[in-house]
Amino acid sequence: MSEFWEESFKDKKEMWGYEPADSAISTLNLFKKKGLNKILIPGFGYGRNAKIFIDQGFDVTGIEISETAIELAKKHYGNRLKVHHGSVHNMPFDRESYDGIYCYALIHLLNKSEREKLIQDCYNQLNPNGYLVFVAISKLDIRYGDGEKVGEDTFKTKHGIHLFFYDSDAVKKEFGNFGLINTEEIREPAIKVGNKPAQRFIQIICRKESKS
Repeated sequence: MSEFWEESFKDKKEMWGYEPADSAISTLNLFKKKGLNKILIPGFGYGRNAKIFIDQGFDVTGIEISETAIELAKKHYGNRLKVHHGSVHNMPFDRESYDGIYCYALIHLLNKSEREKLIQDCYNQLNPNGYLVFVAISKLDIRYGDGEKVGEDTFKTKHGIHLFFYDSDAVKKEFGNFGLINTEEIREPAIKVGNKPAQRFIQIICRKESKS
């Protein structure tokens, strides 16, 4: 997968533009409301979803598999960046703990054991009363069923990427033991642009209980 993303960023550069995803904006508002500050963003990319957190004064650390994406991010944000280069398979990259973790459109690219490890690793680095926000592709998305079926609710795309599609049962099964407090079907973008259909995702919010 590292080669795929490295070549994608070399070829397409800032392929998703500069505006943050709508879910990044709602997550920013949640984290501000809860008084969070120190956050981790696995799957950092070139930082389009991180910028609004950085601009609002959050202490942001990223994890990104593509060196090219990290270099693109540095062009825009310079020395404000703290990004670990590597795969989320190799978490943790530091001994830090975080108030919030935001993971956008990454977990559905992993197989079952990799997804379980990512959730556990993120939870382990979360402070008590901290929040996890994951955004995962939904079974309601138009891409569900496209390509070769390679597992339960998992399809291989024409680019050779495996996509696991979530529904509420899958969310409960994988996140139920990690303080799951809210599951919501969302569209990205929330407001349709042109004739391109909106992508369908599930936004998953967990809260780590404080030990008392």
